[in-house]
Amino acid sequence: MYIRLRGAYALLFLLLLLPIIIIAQKPAQQHSNPDTTEINTINKARINGLLIGGGLAYAGSMTGLYHLWFKNYPQSSFHFINDNHEWLQMDKAGHATSSYYIGLLGYEALRWAGFNNKKAAWYGGSMGFAYLTVIEILDGFSAGWGASSGDLIANSLGSAAFISQQLIWEEQRILMKWSFHMTGYAKYRPDLLGRSFAERALKDYNGQTIWLSANIRSFLKNERRFPGWLNIAFGYGAEEMIGANSNPAFHNDEPLPGFDRYRQFYISPDIDLTRIRTKSPLLNKTLKTFGFLKIPLPALEFSSKGVKFHPLYF
Repeated sequence: MYIRLRGAYALLFLLLLLPIIIIAQKPAQQHSNPDTTEINTINKARINGLLIGGGLAYAGSMTGLYHLWFKNYPQSSFHFINDNHEWLQMDKAGHATSSYYIGLLGYEALRWAGFNNKKAAWYGGSMGFAYLTVIEILDGFSAGWGASSGDLIANSLGSAAFISQQLIWEEQRILMKWSFHMTGYAKYRPDLLGRSFAERALKDYNGQTIWLSANIRSFLKNERRFPGWLNIAFGYGAEEMIGANSNPAFHNDEPLPGFDRYRQFYISPDIDLTRIRTKSPLLNKTLKTFGFLKIPLPALEFSSKGVKFHPLYF
């Protein structure tokens, strides 16, 4: 079974476009009647630009995916596979995060074009699920993979996490975040877990952590003294994985250590870069662009191996 990385590739490709959308944004004009906001601010030129740019980005990313992952492998009739037990579900957490941030990108793009919050949340926020569903369909016709119901569920949860918050609160009070640190496991399976830093950041699930980072002050009524940028984050990770389903005893006829796969849960303070305001508009937009990263800070880890304190964890 080949490693399933199309969701990570899609997120990486589209995150390259996120700074362009955010930096290009101008503050939306405020109106007393929210029902007329879209009528008053809709920008047809920007919509046309998004249609053209989005179409090119979609075509380019799909072409890249085809040549990188599908072209050299045999095709088959459409089929599903059950991969829900792979990587202790770290890949599913990655799918949800990818869908969440593609939805954020779609929302930001439509707001930039003048759509009101509700329509931008529904249409833009659904782009992650729509985009990744196409990839699942391609998987379904590949003999080496197969469509995954678990991936589809994870994609829908990521989109739902974004859309629901935007509709209820008109802001993202709970961010999905990502962090990565280098591990020593890739040296045992570099073909599977990566060789370079960039490859390992995408492939080595041992070093990835997916976070739900909640902004504290946004849940405190009429509280303005509490720092608006301070979050509390809850993370999920897994370690000692050198195979998707289980750890092999040998690789290339060489014996491998007997690792014991296990899950990790974290709690850590966090900084919400998207809520920091400076006097520099460019710096504000730069902070917003990198808001998907969990800031390295102290963390408590809970696992079957006990409780561990990390003075600085990323």
